Amino acid sequence: MNRLSDIGTIKDILSRHGFTFSKSLGQNFLINPSVCPRMAELSGAGQGTGVIEIGPGIGVLTTELCRLADKVVAVELDKRLLPVLDETLAEHDNVKIINADVLELDLHKLIAEEFDGMNVVVCANLPYYITSPVIMKLLEEKLPVAAITVMVQKEAAQRICAQVGSRMSGAVTVSVNYYAKPQMLFSVSAGSFMPAPKVDSAVIRLDVLEEPPVKTDEKKFFRVVKAAFSQRRKVISNSLSSGLSMDKEKVLQLLDGAGVPQNARAEALSLQNFADIANLL
Repeated sequence: MNRLSDIGTIKDILSRHGFTFSKSLGQNFLINPSVCPRMAELSGAGQGTGVIEIGPGIGVLTTELCRLADKVVAVELDKRLLPVLDETLAEHDNVKIINADVLELDLHKLIAEEFDGMNVVVCANLPYYITSPVIMKLLEEKLPVAAITVMVQKEAAQRICAQVGSRMSGAVTVSVNYYAKPQMLFSVSAGSFMPAPKVDSAVIRLDVLEEPPVKTDEKKFFRVVKAAFSQRRKVISNSLSSGLSMDKEKVLQLLDGAGVPQNARAEALSLQNFADIANLL
């Protein structure tokens, strides 16, 4: 179906199906016709590729992915959208809709059952309220996916794609860089959506690494990262002492052993700094 980003078409489809937007599900449908083709193209979808889409909405991005990829599996939480998608995606025979919460879905099983022998990528316009949980689930579960291309709130995109060790860096920056190489692709204005959100968005791509860039005990590494950023305005010695429930003197010894200044703040540390601290725990 053409013109899925046309306001009139969207209103007509939704009206016929008695659909109303849910604030709790963070539903904002794209009405800028240039965004989805560009996003699909940059996602890595192509011949021999399977795509997992999260939150297809009325199928604007899904349609573009279907044109490029061998198969698309779209995971939609809102069952009210299923009959809408049946209509808007009727011309495509390479798409499957799954009514489920992606945070509770066994994605390893889904990939094994749906994409046998294919390269797999993820592409999604994510609701703002589940951005970090979804991204971290996709990375932490070590799925056999090559890349994750998502549209998120612009501020979240800037933090995820910030340089580790810079002022914009946060726990999510470090965590994402442990698993993937993030890059900002392009910005999307609030006016590109219906209803329009109060902030702009951005599309980012995470190219998943075959191996982490540092050698460390993963559980200890993330314990240290979480503790370090738990009180990001404090110096690292104080935030680690509090976050790890560790005697200050022992923390100072850890930092000295890792070659990290005691008065540094978490955002100034590199991935290797966090790994060195974790390795000394």
